Amino acid sequence: MAGLLKKPLKLALVQLATGADKTVNLSRARSKVLEASKAGASLIVLPECFNSPYGCQYFPSYAETLLPSPPTQEQSPTYHALSSLAVESKSYLLGGSIPEYVSSTEKYHNTSLLFSPEGKLLATHRKVHLFDIDIPGKITFRESDVLSPGNKLTLVDIPPYGKIALAICYDIRFPELATIAARKGCFLLLYPGAFNMTTGALHWALQARARAMDNQVFVGLCSPARDMEASYNAWGHSMVVDPNAQVMTEAGEGEEIVYAELKGEMIEDTRKGIPLYSQRRFDVYPDISKGDIKFDE
Repeated sequence: MAGLLKKPLKLALVQLATGADKTVNLSRARSKVLEASKAGASLIVLPECFNSPYGCQYFPSYAETLLPSPPTQEQSPTYHALSSLAVESKSYLLGGSIPEYVSSTEKYHNTSLLFSPEGKLLATHRKVHLFDIDIPGKITFRESDVLSPGNKLTLVDIPPYGKIALAICYDIRFPELATIAARKGCFLLLYPGAFNMTTGALHWALQARARAMDNQVFVGLCSPARDMEASYNAWGHSMVVDPNAQVMTEAGEGEEIVYAELKGEMIEDTRKGIPLYSQRRFDVYPDISKGDIKFDE
């Protein structure tokens, strides 16, 4: 498992303030991505629903068509904005997520797009686990009232660094995705996510540290900035956690960019000290990374 991260990588998480105007959101994202690029970041992450407000009432009106790929400018202005911005910033750019509409199925998805520094689409991840919860007296939310789930894991190589895994928000609560990604050689798990004031306080940092601890890899969570005047209040606190489950950097509640320097020896040293990868008992329980795993829709 040594050598997962082949070269030091500066990661930036953009905790973006978003509103109702998509054009303004994209312009604001461009400004912040270029700021992160000037600070030396090679991989820049935007939050979940960075081009729109978050909420079931918004998904249909803000949704863009991504297929067949590449879409036209009219079908997906966000796709083209991200592609151009990746080139302009000379970075790998993860467009946290946007609402997607698929005309052939008449379904909506919560979809993340990763672009190369050359502006090429490298990977698309549709949120696999939809956010359907009901905590009495706190919050009720049902993404499945509007959205349909994705049906694959998303692992992607970003030369010259190595392999990363993409997932979205509620996906982090399902450790199987993280475990499979880590055993398939990923050095970093990225989760653009908009936890709320209830679940954020309870589990945001805990989930990030748990996925890092279980798998001895880096974990990045990128939230929108908190807006108490919006219909949905994001938790904020975007963070990067190291392979030893220590928080490397954490944002506050407002708009902010946080950075972390990722180095391969941090993974190697953690795994040498606590050698989980040579101690697992696959004679007692199965290796889920060897099962029937979907990497294609």
